[in-house]
Amino acid sequence: MWVRSTMAYRTSFVLMVVGNLVTTLLDFLAIVIMFTHIDELGGFTLPEVAFLYATSSAAFGLADLLLGSFDRIGSRVRDGTVDTLLVRPVPVLAQVAADRFALRRVGRLLQAVLLLGWSVTALDLDWTPGRLLLVPVMVVSGAAIFGAVYVLGGAFQFWAQDAAEVQNSFTYGGTTMLQYPPTVFARELLRGVTFVVPLAFVNWLPALHVLGHDDPLRLPGWVDFASPAVAALCCVVAGLVWRAGLRGYQSTGS
Repeated sequence: MWVRSTMAYRTSFVLMVVGNLVTTLLDFLAIVIMFTHIDELGGFTLPEVAFLYATSSAAFGLADLLLGSFDRIGSRVRDGTVDTLLVRPVPVLAQVAADRFALRRVGRLLQAVLLLGWSVTALDLDWTPGRLLLVPVMVVSGAAIFGAVYVLGGAFQFWAQDAAEVQNSFTYGGTTMLQYPPTVFARELLRGVTFVVPLAFVNWLPALHVLGHDDPLRLPGWVDFASPAVAALCCVVAGLVWRAGLRGYQSTGS
């Protein structure tokens, strides 16, 4: 329904997609301007940083397109309209994901895909089949991890009722952090996004293997390929917490 509503005004939709694409492109232009004054950032060249930026943005863009509406669940909890979702013969999670579905967010994903294509061609690497396969795997796994964070944030709002900004700090804030090399951050932060909130598995760890860089935390080599397993675990945890949040929903009390 929301897609049909959006496509009823196709010129407006195209303008919004282009605007979304240009806005996200300006973020990367800031990095390009930075590289006019330096040759490397934390030991990473511009094409390598572009690869990090693109894989993080692509993973987040896919998750944001499918589950970006979860930041609205808090308002539904406050006004009691979650009740209408509970009586429909469709999973509540699917209904929340489809609520006010914003197809214009495809602009962010398109920008990331274009930048990823440029970075892959600009990198001076021996593109073995393993490296090539790891790129789509990290994007899909990263999208699942970001999606799990969205669902966890939505579930938390059943208790907090207004915690969208807490969720955004891990989604929008997380993808911004992952766009830069891990070597520019403190080890404590790297441990936190590896063992507590596993955002490092979105692109940092597999990208280090692809780019041939050493892991700052000196983790075993097999960890670079663990993103699918971590994504699956995150989805299971998010699903359990979401069900607990639904069971704890008390409506408005009126």
